[in-house]
Amino acid sequence: MARKETDAFSTSGWLAVFAGLAGLVGAISLVAQIDSRRAPSEAGVYVLAAGVVFILSIIVFRGVFVVGPNEARVLTFVGRYVGTVKEAGLRFANPFTTKATLSLRVRNFETAKIKVNDVDGNPIEIAAVISWRVTDTFCALFDVENFSSFVQVQSEAALRNLAMHHPYDSHDEAKMSLRGHSEAVADQLRMEVNTRIKSAGVEVVDARVAHLAYAPEIAQAMLQRQQAGAIIAARTLIVEGAVSMVEMALAQLTSRGIVELDTERKAAMVSNLLVVLCGERSTQPIINAGTLY
Repeated sequence: MARKETDAFSTSGWLAVFAGLAGLVGAISLVAQIDSRRAPSEAGVYVLAAGVVFILSIIVFRGVFVVGPNEARVLTFVGRYVGTVKEAGLRFANPFTTKATLSLRVRNFETAKIKVNDVDGNPIEIAAVISWRVTDTFCALFDVENFSSFVQVQSEAALRNLAMHHPYDSHDEAKMSLRGHSEAVADQLRMEVNTRIKSAGVEVVDARVAHLAYAPEIAQAMLQRQQAGAIIAARTLIVEGAVSMVEMALAQLTSRGIVELDTERKAAMVSNLLVVLCGERSTQPIINAGTLY
C-alpha cells in the first residue's frame, strides 16, 4: 500500500522559546557564580551544569520553527518520514528531525509550443497554461525525483495526446474541435493531466490552451481551406433558408387564393426568388408593363 501524508506531532513554539531562554539565563547564572574563592572541584561542577543547561537550551531551540501561510514542513528522522506540519505560526516538534519546507501555494507555468499533428494529420502548434498545487507532501517529496519537473513534462505529454485526438477546427458543431470548443478542451486537458500527475501528490487547478495555430508551412493553405469551408457552410445555410422561404411564399399564395400559377410560372417564381435570396448583390427590379403572361 502506498504511503500517504500524515500529520506530525507539534505544539506551540512559544513555550519552547521561553524554556530555551530560561535555560540560557540559567547557564549564564551558573557561570556567574564561579569565582576564585570556590574550590576547583566545586567550580567544575558549576561549569559542567552550565554546559549541560546551555546544550539543552540549544536543542530546544532546534525544535522551534516557523510555518508560513500555505506552507508545510515535512519532518524526517534518520531517513524515516515522521509527518507533516501545516498549521501556520511558531511551532515546536522533535528537535532531532530534519524539517523541509514545501509551498502549498498555487503555481502556474506555460508549456513550450509543441508541434504535433491533429487527428486529421495537419501539423499544428499548441501550448497551454497549467495552474497546480501540492496536495500530498509525502508523495511530492518522496515518490518522484523532482515534482515540479514531473508536472511540466507530464503536462506537455497530456497536451500532445489531446491535440492528436481532436481536429484543429470543424464546421460540425457536434464534433469537438480544439478551436471551437475551448471550455470542453480545457476540462479534458485538466482531467488528463491530473490522471498523469496523481502519483506525485499534485493537483491541477486549471488548464487552458494559451496558443493554437497551424504550423507555418501550411498556415496559408489552411487559411484558404478555412475560408472555403466557411463559405460553403454559409451558402448551405442560406440555401436552406431560401428554400424554406420560397415554400412558405407559394403555400401562402395558394391558401389565400391571391393568384393561380401553373407549373411553368411556379418554376419561374421559384427561380426568381432564389436569385433574390441567394445572390451576393442586391437585385435590380424590372418593371413589366405588359400582362402577367
